[in-house]
Amino acid sequence: MSKYELIEELNQDGYLFTADVVNAGISKTWLAQYVKDKEYERVAHGIYISPETWPDELFILNRSYPNIIFAGETALYLHLLVDREYSNITVCAPSNFSGQRLREKGIIVHREREALYGLGKTQVETNYGHFVNVYSMERTICDVVKNRKIYDVQTYQTALKEFFRKKNVDYSKLLKYATALNVREDIMKYVEVMI
Repeated sequence: MSKYELIEELNQDGYLFTADVVNAGISKTWLAQYVKDKEYERVAHGIYISPETWPDELFILNRSYPNIIFAGETALYLHLLVDREYSNITVCAPSNFSGQRLREKGIIVHREREALYGLGKTQVETNYGHFVNVYSMERTICDVVKNRKIYDVQTYQTALKEFFRKKNVDYSKLLKYATALNVREDIMKYVEVMI
């Protein structure tokens, strides 16, 4: 099998990752030639897409920064809890994560202490069919209630209504996250009213 054929097999829905190619024992020189010949576009460090592929912004970001977890409006959007796209991408990262490069791209970065970072982390499929790290619906709603002042009224109300309409809400997790985020009383009020 030729080097080009090996690279073709590493193609994931039009995406090529330098790390995958190098791990397969193929040099970056071969990858560079392949990318040039097939007219792939570099969309991030070590990530290339074919000319036919629509870039999945969230997937590319998550592959570039595997420690980030989508949160806030971005998580609401991914969980279909709002009826419009996020205005800014919001992510959470460990407290030792700089985030300067992401902020330069206009991404909102919240650094969390160890006890909260990763609490409720799950994966959700984007509109393009790729899985990304995101806080669960339950954790997201707790975060939204905790930070309600930063959301416009329509987004806040829509998110709560849509959340409590869902059939797959895990109320034990909701209360666990509400307790950890110090919003248990507020969440209990919504639970009593909405259910």
